[in-house]
Amino acid sequence: MALGRLILASSSPRRIELLKQMGLTFEVYPANHPEPSPKSNEDPAEYAMRAAEHKAACVLEALQDPEAWIIAADTVVVQDKHILGKPAHKEDALRMLKKLVGHEHQVITGIAIFHGNQGIRDRSQVSTRVQFRQASEEQIQHYVQTLEPMDKAGAYGIQGKGAWFVQRIEGCYFNVVGLPLHHLFSRLESLQAGAYF
Repeated sequence: MALGRLILASSSPRRIELLKQMGLTFEVYPANHPEPSPKSNEDPAEYAMRAAEHKAACVLEALQDPEAWIIAADTVVVQDKHILGKPAHKEDALRMLKKLVGHEHQVITGIAIFHGNQGIRDRSQVSTRVQFRQASEEQIQHYVQTLEPMDKAGAYGIQGKGAWFVQRIEGCYFNVVGLPLHHLFSRLESLQAGAYF
């Protein structure tokens, strides 16, 4: 049995491209509501899942299609239990990257899968460890000037020029890009037995 109408609750070019390369037929319907902010002392994984659930819930309500499968994701970069979101400006990107170089951090993606008629509100998360190489301030400045960091959590894109900083990863590469494909498909298969892609 095919999944039927599949909705990606995101306008992220990276997530869209990942699903396209898997040959999926889906629609893009971003949640046009501000993302929730982390609560005081909230676990980063819990926050990522809560933010993904918020996106999925907003799209489910807006679509008014109880037969649609809605996929939402939220990715955060975490170092020393501190969440690094998208940089507000170049100086913010520079500050984040200075924290990351020479150290290990986590990339956590919260996944929410909703289905109206079946009452499914599935939530999960995937974590990948990323080790950055050492880098000079001049090298970091050069990367920031490319503007690639400006729309990315943690101020870098592993699938782009930001790969220069990455010394090694432990876990799912696609999770660092923004959508852990194996995990996502495993959850969809579990929720909709016999579904194919």
